[in-house]
Amino acid sequence: MWFVRSVILVCWVVLCTVVNGCGGLLGYSDKPLFPSEISSVYVEMFESQSFWRGVEYDLTDALAKRIEADTPYKIITSRDRADSVISGQILSVGQSVISIERERGAALERDLEVRAVVSWKNLKTAELLINNQPVSGSATYSALQKQDFKYASSLAANNLAINIVELMEKNW
Repeated sequence: MWFVRSVILVCWVVLCTVVNGCGGLLGYSDKPLFPSEISSVYVEMFESQSFWRGVEYDLTDALAKRIEADTPYKIITSRDRADSVISGQILSVGQSVISIERERGAALERDLEVRAVVSWKNLKTAELLINNQPVSGSATYSALQKQDFKYASSLAANNLAINIVELMEKNW
Protein backbone atom coordinates (compact mmCIF):
# COMPACT_ATOMS: atom_id res chain seq x y z
CA MET A 1 0.00 0.00 0.00
CA TRP A 2 2.78 2.42 0.90
CA PHE A 3 4.48 1.60 -2.41
CA VAL A 4 1.39 2.63 -4.40
CA ARG A 5 1.10 5.89 -2.43
CA SER A 6 4.76 6.75 -3.00
CA VAL A 7 4.45 6.00 -6.74
CA ILE A 8 1.37 8.25 -6.94
CA LEU A 9 3.21 10.98 -5.00
CA VAL A 10 6.25 10.77 -7.32
CA CYS A 11 4.00 10.92 -10.40
CA TRP A 12 2.19 13.91 -8.95
CA VAL A 13 5.48 15.74 -8.27
CA VAL A 14 6.77 15.01 -11.78
CA LEU A 15 3.50 16.20 -13.32
CA CYS A 16 3.55 19.44 -11.31
CA THR A 17 7.16 20.06 -12.28
CA VAL A 18 6.46 19.58 -15.98
CA VAL A 19 3.35 21.78 -15.95
CA ASN A 20 4.81 24.59 -13.84
CA GLY A 21 8.53 24.17 -14.46
CA CYS A 22 10.87 24.33 -17.38
CA GLY A 23 8.70 22.54 -19.91
CA GLY A 24 5.30 23.90 -18.99
CA LEU A 25 3.08 26.76 -19.97
CA LEU A 26 3.78 28.76 -16.83
CA GLY A 27 7.51 28.15 -16.48
CA TYR A 28 10.82 29.16 -17.92
CA SER A 29 11.55 29.80 -21.56
CA ASP A 30 14.61 29.75 -23.76
CA LYS A 31 13.30 32.56 -25.96
CA PRO A 32 15.51 35.66 -26.17
CA LEU A 33 14.80 38.58 -23.83
CA PHE A 34 15.32 41.17 -26.55
CA PRO A 35 13.66 41.55 -29.96
CA SER A 36 15.61 39.33 -32.36
CA GLU A 37 14.78 41.25 -35.55
CA ILE A 38 17.17 44.01 -34.44
CA SER A 39 20.93 43.68 -34.43
CA SER A 40 22.18 47.27 -34.11
CA VAL A 41 21.22 50.44 -32.25
CA TYR A 42 22.06 54.08 -32.83
CA VAL A 43 21.98 56.07 -29.57
CA GLU A 44 21.02 59.70 -30.10
CA MET A 45 22.36 62.34 -27.74
CA PHE A 46 19.76 62.89 -25.03
CA GLU A 47 18.26 66.36 -24.80
CA SER A 48 18.01 68.04 -21.42
CA GLN A 49 15.41 70.34 -19.92
CA SER A 50 17.42 70.61 -16.71
CA PHE A 51 19.76 73.49 -15.95
CA TRP A 52 22.41 70.97 -14.84
CA ARG A 53 24.76 70.55 -17.78
CA GLY A 54 26.73 67.44 -18.59
CA VAL A 55 24.20 64.89 -17.35
CA GLU A 56 22.99 64.28 -20.91
CA TYR A 57 26.54 63.35 -21.98
CA ASP A 58 26.95 60.98 -19.04
CA LEU A 59 23.58 59.34 -19.77
CA THR A 60 24.20 58.91 -23.51
CA ASP A 61 27.64 57.41 -22.88
CA ALA A 62 26.39 55.12 -20.09
CA LEU A 63 23.45 53.93 -22.21
CA ALA A 64 25.68 53.06 -25.17
CA LYS A 65 28.01 51.10 -22.89
CA ARG A 66 25.10 49.30 -21.18
CA ILE A 67 23.53 48.30 -24.49
CA GLU A 68 26.86 46.86 -25.66
CA ALA A 69 27.41 45.01 -22.37
CA ASP A 70 23.91 43.77 -21.50
CA THR A 71 22.17 43.18 -24.84
CA PRO A 72 22.95 41.29 -28.04
CA TYR A 73 23.01 44.59 -29.98
CA LYS A 74 25.92 46.49 -31.47
CA ILE A 75 26.15 50.26 -31.15
CA ILE A 76 26.38 51.92 -34.55
CA THR A 77 27.74 55.46 -34.97
CA SER A 78 25.76 56.15 -38.14
CA ARG A 79 21.98 56.38 -37.97
CA ASP A 80 21.71 55.35 -41.64
CA ARG A 81 23.31 51.95 -41.00
CA ALA A 82 21.48 51.11 -37.75
CA ASP A 83 18.45 48.84 -37.42
CA SER A 84 16.99 50.94 -34.61
CA VAL A 85 17.41 54.26 -32.85
CA ILE A 86 16.98 55.05 -29.19
CA SER A 87 16.45 58.61 -28.07
CA GLY A 88 15.18 60.54 -25.12
CA GLN A 89 14.95 63.65 -23.09
CA ILE A 90 16.06 64.38 -19.54
CA LEU A 91 13.07 65.97 -17.84
CA SER A 92 14.58 66.82 -14.47
CA VAL A 93 17.57 66.44 -12.22
CA GLY A 94 16.53 66.82 -8.61
CA GLN A 95 18.31 66.66 -5.29
CA SER A 96 17.04 66.08 -1.78
CA VAL A 97 18.80 66.09 1.57
CA ILE A 98 19.00 62.76 3.39
CA SER A 99 20.94 63.78 6.51
CA ILE A 100 22.05 67.06 8.07
CA GLU A 101 24.96 67.89 10.34
CA ARG A 102 23.57 68.92 13.72
CA GLU A 103 25.91 71.79 14.58
CA ARG A 104 26.05 73.72 11.29
CA GLY A 105 22.95 72.42 9.55
CA ALA A 106 24.93 71.49 6.44
CA ALA A 107 23.79 68.59 4.29
CA LEU A 108 25.90 65.48 4.85
CA GLU A 109 24.12 63.10 2.48
CA ARG A 110 22.05 63.91 -0.57
CA ASP A 111 19.97 61.93 -3.02
CA LEU A 112 20.06 62.80 -6.71
CA GLU A 113 17.38 61.63 -9.14
CA VAL A 114 17.45 61.92 -12.93
CA ARG A 115 14.10 61.56 -14.70
CA ALA A 116 13.77 61.04 -18.44
CA VAL A 117 11.49 59.81 -21.20
CA VAL A 118 12.79 57.29 -23.72
CA SER A 119 11.73 56.18 -27.20
CA TRP A 120 13.09 53.26 -29.20
CA LYS A 121 12.20 52.87 -32.87
CA ASN A 122 12.76 49.98 -35.24
CA LEU A 123 13.99 51.73 -38.41
CA LYS A 124 13.22 48.71 -40.64
CA THR A 125 9.50 48.62 -39.82
CA ALA A 126 9.01 52.12 -38.32
CA GLU A 127 7.52 50.41 -35.23
CA LEU A 128 7.91 52.18 -31.90
CA LEU A 129 9.24 49.58 -29.48
CA ILE A 130 9.27 52.08 -26.60
CA ASN A 131 7.10 55.19 -26.90
CA ASN A 132 7.96 58.08 -24.56
CA GLN A 133 8.28 55.78 -21.57
CA PRO A 134 9.14 57.61 -18.33
CA VAL A 135 12.13 56.18 -16.46
CA SER A 136 14.36 57.37 -13.64
CA GLY A 137 17.64 56.60 -11.95
CA SER A 138 19.02 57.80 -8.64
CA ALA A 139 22.18 57.85 -6.54
CA THR A 140 23.24 59.10 -3.15
CA TYR A 141 26.38 61.01 -2.33
CA SER A 142 28.05 62.20 0.82
CA ALA A 143 30.22 65.19 1.61
CA LEU A 144 31.93 63.12 4.32
CA GLN A 145 33.20 60.74 1.66
CA LYS A 146 34.39 63.63 -0.56
CA GLN A 147 31.73 62.89 -3.16
CA ASP A 148 30.17 65.70 -5.16
CA PHE A 149 27.34 66.37 -7.62
CA LYS A 150 29.41 65.21 -10.60
CA TYR A 151 30.04 61.83 -8.96
CA ALA A 152 26.35 61.37 -8.12
CA SER A 153 25.10 62.51 -11.52
CA SER A 154 27.40 60.05 -13.27
CA LEU A 155 26.22 57.24 -10.98
CA ALA A 156 22.55 58.22 -11.43
CA ALA A 157 23.01 58.32 -15.21
CA ASN A 158 24.46 54.80 -15.11
CA ASN A 159 21.53 53.57 -12.99
CA LEU A 160 19.14 55.25 -15.42
CA ALA A 161 20.89 53.50 -18.33
CA ILE A 162 20.40 50.15 -16.57
CA ASN A 163 16.68 50.90 -16.24
CA ILE A 164 16.44 51.88 -19.92
CA VAL A 165 18.07 48.60 -20.99
CA GLU A 166 15.51 46.75 -18.83
CA LEU A 167 12.77 48.56 -20.78
CA MET A 168 14.29 47.21 -24.00
CA GLU A 169 13.50 43.64 -22.95
CA LYS A 170 10.41 42.02 -24.44
CA ASN A 171 7.32 41.79 -22.28
CA TRP A 172 6.74 38.31 -20.86
